[in-house]
Amino acid sequence: MRPAIEPYEHGLLDTGDGNLVYWETCGNPDGKPVLVVHGGPGSGCSTGSRSRFDPEVFRTVLFDQRNCGRSRPHAAEHDTDLTANTTHNLIADMERLREHLGIDKWLLYGGSWGSTLILAYAETYPERVSEIIITGVTMTRRSEIDWLYRGVGRFFPEQWERFRQGVPPEDRDGDLVAAYARLLSGPDPEVRERAAIDWVTWEDAVISMETNGKPGAYSDRPPADVLALTRICSHYFAHAAWLEEGVLLRNAHRLAGIPGALIHGRLDLSSPLNTAWELTQVWPDAELTVIDDSGHTGSGTFRKAVDAAIERFTPR
Repeated sequence: MRPAIEPYEHGLLDTGDGNLVYWETCGNPDGKPVLVVHGGPGSGCSTGSRSRFDPEVFRTVLFDQRNCGRSRPHAAEHDTDLTANTTHNLIADMERLREHLGIDKWLLYGGSWGSTLILAYAETYPERVSEIIITGVTMTRRSEIDWLYRGVGRFFPEQWERFRQGVPPEDRDGDLVAAYARLLSGPDPEVRERAAIDWVTWEDAVISMETNGKPGAYSDRPPADVLALTRICSHYFAHAAWLEEGVLLRNAHRLAGIPGALIHGRLDLSSPLNTAWELTQVWPDAELTVIDDSGHTGSGTFRKAVDAAIERFTPR
């Protein structure tokens, strides 16, 4: 593990619609550009990602997606309007940031929700992407959302029933994600707080069987971060990320010529392996590495595979 580093430059990117997106750059200003795309949606970028890439040879760019982390306004504030927080606007933010920093092409790195955003951006601007590294592949299809918030409950029936009981009785046999989105945007702060806790408690349950998982990985965060995460997650997933079902798979031909490294845990209950496998069937330039001892939260073997992928794309 490399020592922690500080960014040499940072700022707030004005999107022109009332949002300010936080960004920072680390490492070598003349190095190979890489963009770190965080998960969630709504998690914010981790300072640990600053040193994931060798600072001697990479120019690492991190950003907090709309309304989370250090971007403003923050989703934890009830009067923050999330209407303009959509996948297509995040893609535009990424492209605006690339232009702002004067970058021609960059390597894209991220996982979980970040992989969906990476694929959506790369299929829109393939000429701006040099390589892609994805950990924990998702495409945020309705089928994947339904699995995460309903289907996987067969492994955790007690915890899922608690999650289901968190919404009003009339919503319990319908769209739970949409019901939580309504609660998390409602006027009562106690209702919002309770819904946020119920949501992250369920997320914790889904990864609870992973030997490398940290108890409370989702819930053990500052209250404002938990509220932003759950509000943005439910907002995105209630709308299936504003993506036509299967569109990222159908448009994967646009990734032709872009080398890709996909690293996925075989034991990932949050994002089952079939999504990563399906993607490799239509993106011949991508190599899938399956980690047998890993779930969604990774493992030592998983981290070594990520390091190997980065090494593969490191300039000589």
